[in-house]
Amino acid sequence: MAITRIITPAVNDDAVTLAKMASGTDGNIISYDASGNPVAVATGSDGQVLTSTGAGSPPVFENAAAGGKLLQVISVQRNGATTITSGSEVTTNIAATITPSATNSVILVFITGSFAMNVSRADVFCGVALKRTIGSTVTNLQGGGNNDYIANNVFGASNMQMIGNYAVSRHDSPSSTAAVTYNLNARIETSGEAITFNSGGMGSFITLMEIAG
Repeated sequence: MAITRIITPAVNDDAVTLAKMASGTDGNIISYDASGNPVAVATGSDGQVLTSTGAGSPPVFENAAAGGKLLQVISVQRNGATTITSGSEVTTNIAATITPSATNSVILVFITGSFAMNVSRADVFCGVALKRTIGSTVTNLQGGGNNDYIANNVFGASNMQMIGNYAVSRHDSPSSTAAVTYNLNARIETSGEAITFNSGGMGSFITLMEIAG
């Protein structure tokens, strides 16, 4: 019986069809090892991505990195005016609660709304602060003293009326999978002066976004 040898130069370019290739495993990918020999990359699981393992090593299927993925969004509209006249910090009704799905998640907090002020004296300080509550633990997300206030104004004239909008944004790492409440606090320096949130019937919006860590 005659034996026919296939000489590589005799195989024309583009002459090997899929039908002439050896059968393999569904989902495998052909690559090369450190010696330059062809190898099959094992099929990964549903949702995995092909990842390079560096020079001289075939790629592998691995789970995609979870960091930066948007996991959930909580958005709440708070209506009704809230007037602050106290020289002490007071909790407003601008709040929302989110339950993180992982301890390494980051929570993005966005708050927007309107305010009105009517002061009768000069140099009146007002400010707002963002608080985080988990169970009975309340955390100031700023620092201490006047740094508690992430937005503040000093009004330099008496008998001043002012209407405007405000925006507050923060990113926070609560390191918890328990329910987390974020609320806006406010104070005005001198008792008797006033700042009103949601003035003119305009509501405030608080949005909480959980981002995978």
